Amino acid sequence: MTLPRVLAIGGSDSGGGAGIQADVKTILASGGFAATAVTAVTAQDTIGVEAVHAVPPDVVAAQIRLVLADLGADAVKTGMLGDAAIVGAVADALAGFTGPLVVDPVMVAKGGAPLLAPEAVPVLCDRLIARATVVTPNVPELEALLDLTIADEADLLLAAQELLTLGPQAVLAKGGHLEGAEVADWLVTRDGQRRFASPRIASRHTHGTGCTLASALATSLAAGRPLEEAVVEARAFVAQAIHHAPGLGRGHGPLGHGWPLASTRT
Repeated sequence: MTLPRVLAIGGSDSGGGAGIQADVKTILASGGFAATAVTAVTAQDTIGVEAVHAVPPDVVAAQIRLVLADLGADAVKTGMLGDAAIVGAVADALAGFTGPLVVDPVMVAKGGAPLLAPEAVPVLCDRLIARATVVTPNVPELEALLDLTIADEADLLLAAQELLTLGPQAVLAKGGHLEGAEVADWLVTRDGQRRFASPRIASRHTHGTGCTLASALATSLAAGRPLEEAVVEARAFVAQAIHHAPGLGRGHGPLGHGWPLASTRT
């Protein structure tokens, strides 16, 4: 089988738990080849984000252009984009890309730091979400994108259905921020919806779960998996990564992205 090539576009995480670092680890552990376009350099740890330095939009676009022209990509995943200029540059650079596009609308860090400027939200909706193969928002992101409140799973499903009207082929609405013994996600397409649920894992080591899920999903799509099968694989990858978390940091610790490789170690 051809090695699935995934281009991950997003910010770096100096703590290694989220962002581009999580993307690369996940894609590699999922059997793919990871290329990257870095949109911002962040100084952060498991407690929070201390500083963000945006990469110039033309440099972001150049990274995407060169990767697609030379190495190619079977899927693209976007994460933290930062501001409207970078969102526009990414959309322009992907204009000719016709493969699966996974948009993770990263807006707020786990510790609460804002990662997307408010004025960039409509640009993100118009330029990337509208053309996405699948969008993977969590509850706070759905609330911010749609200017509504989500109190329970019924609200989550309604919000996913509303986001679908913006144009993406599918929405995977993640319910991890809701209370309950289960974590339930809803996949909504124009053909209907499907609920995915699993027992909630009691752990503080959940930094980067959204990046990890989106990257695992992109890798499965790059390998030619159908969307629902790709969702199952991605959710299973995240669950195992939480179980195998190395226990690092004083706050929201990183996942154990290398868990599929554990059996090969001597």
